[in-house]
Amino acid sequence: MMALRNTLLSVLSIPLLHPSTNAFPTPSQPQLIAEKPIVALDYGTFQGAYSAEYNITHFRRIPFGASTAGQNRFRAPQPPSPINGVYNSDRDFDMCPQRTVNGSEDCLYLGLYSRPWNSNSNPNSKSLRPVVVFFYGGGFIRGSASFTLPPPLFPVLNASSLNSYIIIHPNYRTNVFGFLPSSAINSHPLTDLNPGLLDQQAVLRWVQKYIRQFGGDPKNVTIWGQSAGAGSVVAQVIAEGNRGRGLFTKAMASSPYWPKTYRYNDPEAEAIFKSTVDLAGCKGKRDEVQCLKDVDVQVLRDAADKIAGANTLTSNYNWAPVLGGNFLSESLTDVVKTGRLNAELAFGIYNLHEGENFIPAGLQNAKTSGGFNSSEASFAEYLTTFLPRFSAESLEEIGKLYPDKGTAEEISYDGSYERAGLVYRDLVLACPAYWIAKKAEKGWLADYTVSPAKHASDTVYWNQVNAVQKSNALTYQGFAGAMASFIQTADPNMHKVTDKSVVGVPSISDNQQFVVAAGGFRNGGIEVLQKRCVFWETQGKNVPI
Repeated sequence: MMALRNTLLSVLSIPLLHPSTNAFPTPSQPQLIAEKPIVALDYGTFQGAYSAEYNITHFRRIPFGASTAGQNRFRAPQPPSPINGVYNSDRDFDMCPQRTVNGSEDCLYLGLYSRPWNSNSNPNSKSLRPVVVFFYGGGFIRGSASFTLPPPLFPVLNASSLNSYIIIHPNYRTNVFGFLPSSAINSHPLTDLNPGLLDQQAVLRWVQKYIRQFGGDPKNVTIWGQSAGAGSVVAQVIAEGNRGRGLFTKAMASSPYWPKTYRYNDPEAEAIFKSTVDLAGCKGKRDEVQCLKDVDVQVLRDAADKIAGANTLTSNYNWAPVLGGNFLSESLTDVVKTGRLNAELAFGIYNLHEGENFIPAGLQNAKTSGGFNSSEASFAEYLTTFLPRFSAESLEEIGKLYPDKGTAEEISYDGSYERAGLVYRDLVLACPAYWIAKKAEKGWLADYTVSPAKHASDTVYWNQVNAVQKSNALTYQGFAGAMASFIQTADPNMHKVTDKSVVGVPSISDNQQFVVAAGGFRNGGIEVLQKRCVFWETQGKNVPI
């Protein structure tokens, strides 16, 4: 699971809106471009910068929490320290400790950018802009929000002159630092379950308190993410800890990676804690949690790396949100059955072949490789490994829903590899996208099918500026344009960029989805996906989703 890259992939290759076009005037106010805008908050004064090349104002480094080192390790984020003087926010910040890189525990920073900041903006003005908070992917084991120019998601903002909103990129803790489970963590006075998710909630609270000073509307907030970032969106929209807080109104999830979510004291969760304690040299200590707080960051990083690499077929990357405590108490399937979302509107997106990124490669070969091959027996072995709690009867039902030859949405398949890929895709990625769209008061669903349509393939059209957005302008405009319209207007069709001959995004209430294809777009049925997602929804006792 690769985090979205925050580096420039290529030179700018799509038209830009420049200050001279006056394309983004602030109603009733002149548009004044401050080259070094300054925003005063109650804990510090922050200086941003203006890019004439991309016509954006940006604040690339703003702290939203204190360092997570020492007693703050494994703890909900604490308030940032007061800042004296003017803080230069036009600089990078460290990633949180990673699976493969140390990073820094002083990592609770965010960056933001928008069309030119109005130096005379009135926080009470009716011209406040929509806001989108984007959570990075990385399998809940890695990721970074620090960006250079042009920033991530710029192609979406730049899809139309109708778009004018604020984009926020925050860090959040991952792996052992963000998702260490167990009853010991739950009961310790200075630790919390899911601090990585609590980091995200802290950002959303920051937005509610401070975004007006940047010209943003705290009542018009979209949360968006890709992969584990989209899984984070799922967590935020089902979290009891967000209920009734009004932290956001819209949710967009691009390939939501929602792995098995055990309870914090399930045997699988306790085994992760035990392995962490053993690998960190804390076994037998009077206070094992305090010992984990005290050990060097590199020791924990190495432990997290080893745990992430173990049992990936049964527990994905092992590090993931867990249920329990006051924040995330109900599973996704339970909320889908009987609960409600914390967002009124939801746009779910999945990729046609993306499950194939996560299954054994040997399933596509006649010759055994890595313990698997393309035979029916090998497919059955994969299922029992991936779904260890399933009975023989339940496994047989999966075989009927996913026959060795069949069709699904825009795909016809024949063989164990595509079959296993669909099982994984539906359970971990596509059904979560479908569920939040279906459960919202109003929802939309998109299926990205442009070859190879693997996990993260769709990001080429919306994450970083690159030549494909120019060579396949129709797909770029229709796909990125629908995302931008949802953020800007709460409807993916309101600010439609493509002409009337191109279909828009259908409502999921019409049992249709928006098919993003190589030659254009069409509206497709979702009957097969619905049937399979209904099955997975009933399997909470067998697979905790």
